[in-house]
Amino acid sequence: MQTRGSGLVLAGTLAVLVATEAAGVDCSARSGPLRTVLLELYTSEGCSSCPPADRWLSGLRAAGIGADAAIPLAFHVDYWNKLGWPDRFSQPAYSERQRLSAQRNRLDFVYTPQFIIDGRDTRSPGTYDALKRQIAQPGRERASIELSASTSTNRLEIAASAGLATGERSRGPELFVAVTEDGLSTQVAAGENSGRRLRHDAVVRTLLGPVAVTPDGRTRLEHNLSIGSDWNASQLSLIAFVQDRSTGEVLQALALPVCR
Repeated sequence: MQTRGSGLVLAGTLAVLVATEAAGVDCSARSGPLRTVLLELYTSEGCSSCPPADRWLSGLRAAGIGADAAIPLAFHVDYWNKLGWPDRFSQPAYSERQRLSAQRNRLDFVYTPQFIIDGRDTRSPGTYDALKRQIAQPGRERASIELSASTSTNRLEIAASAGLATGERSRGPELFVAVTEDGLSTQVAAGENSGRRLRHDAVVRTLLGPVAVTPDGRTRLEHNLSIGSDWNASQLSLIAFVQDRSTGEVLQALALPVCR
């Protein structure tokens, strides 16, 4: 497979970093002509079968699958919390997002670990080589995204805009921005994973949106976010994506590591 680049300057993705002294640090990125795959993992620290999936997600970069090809998001669901261990990264909204995805995929249930690639249920993505083959020909972009972040001591100003590609006829496109954190770990003291130290990357700390694309094919999302006291700002990234409300298809995705 031909690789499409790595780092912040990607084939099909132009990223510009600008440092400022008084106001903190500004970063920006823009998607390019190729579509980037969005890979969602639904997981929980209370689920004994989830740690292997968490490790698989963390190994994407080492396997040569960069953010220009596939962008990971780890959503920690909350329905395991009552079974022995409350997952500190879980949110009810992420469980609800998984249930909505189940409806789109005609599933009568939700489960963990679950991988969803571009809105489609995937029982297992298989090996890294299998994923590389699956995403080798992503096709042209169906939407364009511009994303920027301005950081100060404990604030994160986020701005994202999106536009549909010429001729795109998505029935209900919406813009989301996820704030993710890498390098997290938890010493689990109860439940199915009691006694284990679990490590996580691409954990969704907060999900902004959806913001509907207007009839002229454009939309914009702006948000001023407080950085959590238990967040490591040096490990944060922004993930913007445009998704069809009806089908769950992802039209485009873009990652931007937050500059410090």
